[in-house]
Amino acid sequence: MIPSRLLIASNNAGKLREFAELLAPAGMNLVAQGDLAIPEAEEPFPTFLENALAKARHAARLSGIAALADDSGLCVDVLGGLPGVQSARYAGEPRSDARNIAKLLHAMAGQTQRAASFVCTLVLVRHADDPDPLVAQGRWSGSIAEKQVGNAGFGYDPVFWIPEHSCTAAQLTADQKNRVSHRAQALHHLLAVLSVRQGA
Repeated sequence: MIPSRLLIASNNAGKLREFAELLAPAGMNLVAQGDLAIPEAEEPFPTFLENALAKARHAARLSGIAALADDSGLCVDVLGGLPGVQSARYAGEPRSDARNIAKLLHAMAGQTQRAASFVCTLVLVRHADDPDPLVAQGRWSGSIAEKQVGNAGFGYDPVFWIPEHSCTAAQLTADQKNRVSHRAQALHHLLAVLSVRQGA
């Protein structure tokens, strides 16, 4: 069943804004974990799925309500999938989009193979010990631009080139991005599964 109240297990302002916009049609009452003073969960695992599940269970345990967690990142083919699950911390702590992008562009200097994908894994648990969590995934394919272009979005958006739009993700409007992004794809899939379960 579709929960009426849902905790978003993230402190990332960009992600929270996208979740609010994408989930608005579902009519859920969304609560950010920061509003309940819930600390971030540890993310020690090598896969998006394991980290998302750990974050969702952590948030549900401390809040007592259903929780939705996302683990996502940029996977660059020629770098063996890096930065991957370390996308937010690619250049170390404290987290910095600018330093992460600088490190990525340095790693890609001289590379002709520049294919990359944004990957998002979402996990929704009805409670902390939910034995049947909902899992949805999205993948947004593109390539790494040679320099930053655009001011919208967040994270690696200024260097993620989208061939079908002939621009970077940071040049898309929020509405455009929310129709095609990895997070949008995963959320649409999640809502479709929720609707099926609701009608079962």
